Amino acid sequence: METVRPRISLVIPAYNEAELLPRLLDSVEEARERFRQRAGAIEVIVADNLSTDATATIARERGCTVVTEAKRCIGAVRNRGAAAARGELLAFVDADSRLHPETFNVIDAAMATGRCVAGTTGVRMERWSAGIVAAWLVLVPLAIVLRMDTGVVSCRADDFRAVGGYSEQRLFAEDVQLLFDLRRLGRPRGQRLIRMTGAKTIASARKFDRHGEWHYFTRMPKLAWLMLVDPGASTAFARDYWYGDDR
Repeated sequence: METVRPRISLVIPAYNEAELLPRLLDSVEEARERFRQRAGAIEVIVADNLSTDATATIARERGCTVVTEAKRCIGAVRNRGAAAARGELLAFVDADSRLHPETFNVIDAAMATGRCVAGTTGVRMERWSAGIVAAWLVLVPLAIVLRMDTGVVSCRADDFRAVGGYSEQRLFAEDVQLLFDLRRLGRPRGQRLIRMTGAKTIASARKFDRHGEWHYFTRMPKLAWLMLVDPGASTAFARDYWYGDDR
């Protein structure tokens, strides 16, 4: 019997996410049930980055496809998940996030128009503080101008492979690079990046919990400076900020 190809493959990179992965998967299940085509048209892949907790076990028990990537680089982990995906469309979300119930409907409708090469759902924070609001006010105008955002990132699987997927040389901003690459691919076809509406992902405030409410203004300028004057030090900074929390 021929297997029906999924419409959307959701890829979740994960490292020691046993605490927060279940709430994401709860939201995924709700969004799958709301999908207008059928729940089975959504494939869920957890790309496990050699977790030392129960991340992989939880994912398997919840019916996810689990693949393993040893390289400690988020781009490599996302690519490993994408390599196992069978869907027409690829979607990527962080393991500490939660999906809006209409996520898959919004992605499907946007990509079905043929007018966009890739899209992002955008986010709303799980909590607010003065520091988070200030960071938000700085970042949102950039997202609007560039038509780039965060949340769930989606594109056609063929286009993802055509641009070579996520950079595995970058320890951070690999998602920004992918969107630039996809925008370049879509431009001759009259396709653009879009910021989707109606299905904002709930973003974790975990980085603010760990590094402080105002760290976007106290730590991020240091990273920008190090990238200019000392790439080795910027790599050490990135490893601490994005990879140093073993949870």
